[in-house]
Amino acid sequence: MKKLLLSIIFYFLGILHLSAHVGHYKNLNYLEYDLFRNNNLIGKHTYKFIYEGNNLKIESEVYFKIKKFNIVLYNYYAKSEENYKDGKFISFKSKTNQNKKEKYVNIQRDSAKNVLKVDGSSFKGETSIDNIIGTWWNHEIVQAKAQISAVSGRIIKQNVEFIGKEDIKVDEKTYQTLHFNFSSSDKKLSDDKKLNTDIWYDDQTKIWIKAAFDKRGYWEYRLKEFR
Repeated sequence: MKKLLLSIIFYFLGILHLSAHVGHYKNLNYLEYDLFRNNNLIGKHTYKFIYEGNNLKIESEVYFKIKKFNIVLYNYYAKSEENYKDGKFISFKSKTNQNKKEKYVNIQRDSAKNVLKVDGSSFKGETSIDNIIGTWWNHEIVQAKAQISAVSGRIIKQNVEFIGKEDIKVDEKTYQTLHFNFSSSDKKLSDDKKLNTDIWYDDQTKIWIKAAFDKRGYWEYRLKEFR
């Protein structure tokens, strides 16, 4: 019975995957999220979608500050660029300043070898072309066996559980969503390395609506604007 239920779940996930490729977002130009920690607004994350013929470039910028008694305890800033051609991933690069600690990743598609070449502050080498950058906007990530850290290039093997359909309210608007939980396949990882994130995507548009995780506080990404 358990195997049957799993088969049904992955069947529907397969349907979702087919309808949620990069081309599905062709009318999307901009995404903006407010970032909360313990229900306090601490930052912002934006994505700009730039189209030139069959090429798509996504520019991302995220920043936040954690303060106590008006003193900055933690400061974070990251900027990235993601590129696709004819709907296929081509490259990704990012630079991150994580509380004065510099991190980076550069990823290139090697079509001849059918692999991704990763040069990052945490991982350097080749990985499967089926792995997806962990930038969350692309709903295809629900089908990936692993995601690549957009900060350091670390390969994160993942389990994805479809929790169900949910109506959620974000910024005074109600969305019909698909709720997924992402967790690390490797249970031996230290707690600070483990993935345990809930993501909600709009049922129709597959736009990322919300994310939540608990790590030294309760964090939420909430959709502020899209166009």
